[in-house]
Order: sequence, then structure tokens, then C-alpha cells
Amino acid sequence: MKTKNKIVKLEDHIDAEYGKRGTKKREQFEEGYDAFALGVMLQEMRKQQNMTQEQLAEKCGTTKTYISRIENNASDIRLSTLMRIVREGLGGHLKLTVGY
Repeated sequence: MKTKNKIVKLEDHIDAEYGKRGTKKREQFEEGYDAFALGVMLQEMRKQQNMTQEQLAEKCGTTKTYISRIENNASDIRLSTLMRIVREGLGGHLKLTVGY
């Protein structure tokens, strides 16, 4: 017997797995996702400039190990450090938005 695949909106799936926004489990998920996305974004920017982690670290005054930890979501990052990596290491500008 064949079963039909039910298409579910991503938001509905996340609600079912982690609870509604504002719950502790959901907030932990959202925080982890944001850190993951930041690491991926920095890694993609670095790769677009054909830089190694070591080269990026040298340009912004940190270590290859720290860059790796950020890219792999293994380390929290201070805003001042993020700004330095983006500005000095990648030649970009950091823009933040806050939403509710």
C-alpha cells in the first residue's frame, strides 16, 4: 500500500519539533540556527575570495583554529570580533537588523 507524502510548511514542522516561538526549546533551536547560519555565511564569503582559514585569520588578527570553530558552529563570537573579521578580513561591512 502506497502512502501519500504530505507537504508541510517549514514553520509548521519547526513548531511541531521545537514548539511555538517563545518556548525554551524553540528559543534554543533558533539561537543555534542563527549561530550555524553565521558560520556558513562567513565560510562562503571566505571561499568566494579564495582565502584559506589561515589567510583570513592573519588578515583580522586571530587564529586559524578560531576561524574554524566559528565556521563549524563550535564557538560563540563577540560582536567586535565579528565586525573585525568582516571588515578587516573580508573587506565587507556588517549590517544588523533586529526583528520581533
